[in-house]
Amino acid sequence: MAEDYYQVLGVDKKATADEIKKAYRKLAVKWHPDKNPNNKAAAEEKFKKISEAYAVLSDAEKRQNYDNFGSADQFRQQYSQEDIFRGFDLDEILRSFGFGGSRGGGRTTFRTGTRRGGYTEYDDPFDGMFGQMGGGAAGRQYADMPQKGQDVEYNLSISLEESVMGADKKISLQMENRIEDINVKIPPGISTGKKLRLPGKGLTGYQGGPNGDLYLNINVLPHPIFARDGNDLYIEKTIKFSQAALGTTIDVPTLDGSTKRLKIAPGTQNNTKIRMKGFGVPGMKGAPKGDQFVKINVEVPKKLTDKQIRMIEQLAADGI
Repeated sequence: MAEDYYQVLGVDKKATADEIKKAYRKLAVKWHPDKNPNNKAAAEEKFKKISEAYAVLSDAEKRQNYDNFGSADQFRQQYSQEDIFRGFDLDEILRSFGFGGSRGGGRTTFRTGTRRGGYTEYDDPFDGMFGQMGGGAAGRQYADMPQKGQDVEYNLSISLEESVMGADKKISLQMENRIEDINVKIPPGISTGKKLRLPGKGLTGYQGGPNGDLYLNINVLPHPIFARDGNDLYIEKTIKFSQAALGTTIDVPTLDGSTKRLKIAPGTQNNTKIRMKGFGVPGMKGAPKGDQFVKINVEVPKKLTDKQIRMIEQLAADGI
């Protein structure tokens, strides 16, 4: 399902929640398999596509993430089918449209799943509805088919240095009845909130099906000196009043451990930001590398000697 979700529902990218719901209702009524007895296979596939689009666009958080990825292909690389339909109550929606929902009147929402006999079962939001067409034998046949294992999520905290320069890390996870050591390559430029997908590192599949995937939720830890904003780094340096007035040079650390000498121009004001081009965070997916900014804090002395007071009074008398 590589189509653009907005195009699938026939709505604009700025469509409101009500407009998205109205568009889905119209298409769901048109393409529900019960409404297409002579073309059920094609109707079923079309209904799945519009339901997937609605499951994403009707959820504010999923819709925002989809808009950030820019395409269904990129979105589905980070979100599994279970993620897309988690919390999506297809039965309730269909009942509101005048359909009966799934067999037995149960909810067909995606959830974490139930462990049975060493594997994990999921609720398929379409299994009950379309299963009516094939009867009980089809349901039993589906249960014996290879099924993908459960996806696993893990919160991984990394240092600012690791997020900027990349790193190779080893994590140990409890996987079913075993401890598994997994090598993880942190790409340069990754930021808090991003996910890394490790295919096949989730739970074991059923009946020879593929393993699930492992999703690492990245959290970048605070740094004692540097702050990050997008692909830019920020650091603060304090200079004396006389240095700001007359100019000076200062040594500025960079995140890779080196030190750069920076010239401070005479008359530099408090809170001035000086740009160090190219010393920021590497851009991901072709984005340009960020910069490092040095914020200058001008220190005003709290205590002065008598001599200093007289000198400053003279400066004030001269209009400085």
